[in-house]
Amino acid sequence: MLDKQAEDRFELDGHVKWFDPAKGFGFIVPDAGGADILLHANVLRNYGQNSVADGARIRIQAQRTERGTQAVEILSLDPPPTASAVPLADFAEFDAEYLSSRPLEPARIKWFDKAKGFGFANQFGMSDDIFLHVEVLRSSGLSDLEPGEAVALRVIQGRRGRMATEILPWDAAVRGVRSGTERSASVDAGTQSDTDTDTDAASDTDTSSGSPE
Repeated sequence: MLDKQAEDRFELDGHVKWFDPAKGFGFIVPDAGGADILLHANVLRNYGQNSVADGARIRIQAQRTERGTQAVEILSLDPPPTASAVPLADFAEFDAEYLSSRPLEPARIKWFDKAKGFGFANQFGMSDDIFLHVEVLRSSGLSDLEPGEAVALRVIQGRRGRMATEILPWDAAVRGVRSGTERSASVDAGTQSDTDTDTDAASDTDTSSGSPE
């Protein structure tokens, strides 16, 4: 049965028509045409994201079901082609190469209000909040952020203080660092710290669960 399901899968490219985190699903428009494809929140979460911007480019593994075709795995996601590389006047004084070369820094979302169009994040080890603009969120391929959500940010000192120029879900940043497409001592340190913690925990468990002689 599992082999049959695997055989029924196929890859396709398209763009996100819309995705509603509150409803837990959205739809993809395939490049090849045809009916829209269901994108469930669980599939998006398995990729390491809680939201995705309308118009984002997407490559998926899809499967035909009795209810229609649905995405079963996301292979890649890219920001909408129309998203500006420099979406805010705040960044106009900075060279695009400089903005893209800023290291990724680990942070957690303090709060984000999509209706207001902005929010703030806390960077680990820093007292100053980081300003997040909704256009930066969209240009990063996301549509919303949840309090406490782990992210990786490129940060500059701008007119409004410390500002994010790019926002990546934590899992996406870690994938990039491990694959070599992203380089960041901060994210590397974060993943290494997690690994060390897991190793220490495993060591403690082995010691405490040792068989009595």
